[in-house]
Amino acid sequence: MILPIVAYGDPVLKKKAVDVEPGYEGLQALIADMFETMYRAHGVGLAAPQVGKSIRLFIVDAAPFAEGEDGDPSCRDFKRVFINPVLFDEEGEEWAFEEGCLSIPGIREEVSRKPTLKIEYYDENWELIEEELDGFPARIVQHEYDHIEGVLFLDRISAFRRTLLRGKLSDISAGIADAEYKMKFPKKK
Repeated sequence: MILPIVAYGDPVLKKKAVDVEPGYEGLQALIADMFETMYRAHGVGLAAPQVGKSIRLFIVDAAPFAEGEDGDPSCRDFKRVFINPVLFDEEGEEWAFEEGCLSIPGIREEVSRKPTLKIEYYDENWELIEEELDGFPARIVQHEYDHIEGVLFLDRISAFRRTLLRGKLSDISAGIADAEYKMKFPKKK
């Protein structure tokens, strides 16, 4: 089932999410719905807060970053479910890349992030996994991890840039957004 994506301005996007307990009712269905929602919106990652659930869960499928002559082959098979992840050991010289977010349609900004990280998480079968990631997979995970920490990519740009975007962000909250997917707007009349 395709879920509505929560738009910028909804308090759930700024709240630190809580751990998912084993036996969480409907977890497998939620994961399946999140993948269906993400694919419909042409995203590469989606966090539970973006569908209104303040739990520590996000999904990624980086395959679109493997396409084209400049594609990153490490993204081809990078499809994961992250439950209760703990991110640590971010390392390396930060690199800038233009990021966007399904909750903030039509806005893209350069964000600097470290290229390498280690993460520990449970997969959809509650198997504990520790993984080292770099490049685009690391960046996607950092972006989605931010969501479960109540951080948006806009929080990682300058105050000046955020000020310049204030009108567009207000429009998005009010439902004035050009998204080709179902959304839930916090201030839509």
